[in-house]
Amino acid sequence: MSTFVVIGGDAAGMSAASKAKRDTPDLDVVVFEKGAWVSYGACGLPYYIKGEIQTLEDLVSVTPEQFREERDIDLRTGHEVVDIDPDDRTVTARGDGEELVQPYDSLLIATGAAAVVPDIEGVDREGAYTLGSMTDGKELREFVARAREEGPAEQPDSGPACQQLENCNGPVGVVGGGYIGIEMAEALAANDFEVHLFQRSDRVLKAFAPETSAAVADHLESQSVSLYLGSEVQALDGDDGVEAIVTGDGERVPVEMALLGAGVRPRTDLAAAAGIELGPTGAIATDAYRETNIDDVYAAGDCAEAEHVVTGEPTYVPLALTANRHGRAIGQTVAGTPTKGGGVAGTAAVKAFEMEAARTGLSHDDAAAAGFEPVTETIEAKSRAGYYPGGGTVTVTLTADSETGRLLGGTLHSEYGEGAVHRSHGLVGAVTEGVTLSELSNYDFAYAPPFNTTWDPILTAAKVLDGTL
Repeated sequence: MSTFVVIGGDAAGMSAASKAKRDTPDLDVVVFEKGAWVSYGACGLPYYIKGEIQTLEDLVSVTPEQFREERDIDLRTGHEVVDIDPDDRTVTARGDGEELVQPYDSLLIATGAAAVVPDIEGVDREGAYTLGSMTDGKELREFVARAREEGPAEQPDSGPACQQLENCNGPVGVVGGGYIGIEMAEALAANDFEVHLFQRSDRVLKAFAPETSAAVADHLESQSVSLYLGSEVQALDGDDGVEAIVTGDGERVPVEMALLGAGVRPRTDLAAAAGIELGPTGAIATDAYRETNIDDVYAAGDCAEAEHVVTGEPTYVPLALTANRHGRAIGQTVAGTPTKGGGVAGTAAVKAFEMEAARTGLSHDDAAAAGFEPVTETIEAKSRAGYYPGGGTVTVTLTADSETGRLLGGTLHSEYGEGAVHRSHGLVGAVTEGVTLSELSNYDFAYAPPFNTTWDPILTAAKVLDGTL
């Protein structure tokens, strides 16, 4: 009997294991997961901390027991793989107080990513948190709960945000203005904390268009989040724990907790030690079928690179859909049907209080760096028919190649619920298929007054930029 071994029990790993077992029931599938949780939605952790999701179990798609009993997968939680031997085709794992050697015919490395811990003084102090795992989420939820029990702190001079809140539980700091930082700023503010957000660059959401970054920043400040843009954190200061954040220019901001939301890095040490090649992004390099430089060894999820659909070059986009899709493709390949994982467009979305934003493809600067001659335009349009009650505005920024007219990327933002994220799906298709602005402006989008205008904002943006070209 052939054996398929998977290292890592989250999106990519369990998608591959499930698909391979479903397509080839007599395949022996063994999954090693060093933690206790598998197949969970880490993207939901900020909303668990916020209180909108009540238990960690709500974030679990399939339980370990279901994988074992219903899908007949040999899932071994609490087992960490410490060595891969490609010559002998074995992995060595430690768990339950013992070490075991497991042979494999095919192997998937799905070790995921780890939260980046910035190289600043004091990150090991009590009160410094990251959000890279279910355990991290549990600890942050407990911090919020403790603060509620203790009641509001008396801090008459702690800043403008606290003065505007009816029940401020004290100041907290968020280091990083990306997805995690913004989502956690909302989660903490919703629990009546005074939030200070520090971003090293001069704008939040750097991967988005500058217009969207500026709009989100303005909205964060309107929600009493104190922004420190272009402010590099030098240290987390304190005696018994984190008591203040110190910036490079010497400013000292009192806080009771610091959330380090500086992004993630691929976990590649295990693969690299086995002679598996890393790509230019620092993640594991693979071919179109997600196979590494070693035969029958695959990689997927947040530890691996993917091919960008616009540039054709390797990129690192650690997001849930990519992990699930690539894992499923590997499962089909291992089961005997070679399947390509497919490229990525860098599509992402974020909710910031009462705003939503989405992006796909290349930004203007990324397009220029990739060798294109980009042209970019931004338009603002109504989200619904002007005579229909309610509605808001959608801002669309499109970037195209001036020589060919090909759409290279786009960013949208709107009030929450006014369709920026769902409209971005049309752009994803256009970017992936390499259509021109002229072709995009002729897309047959649905129209009804409660949902959009006759000319959807995307179509209007395409016409405007096409006219510029």
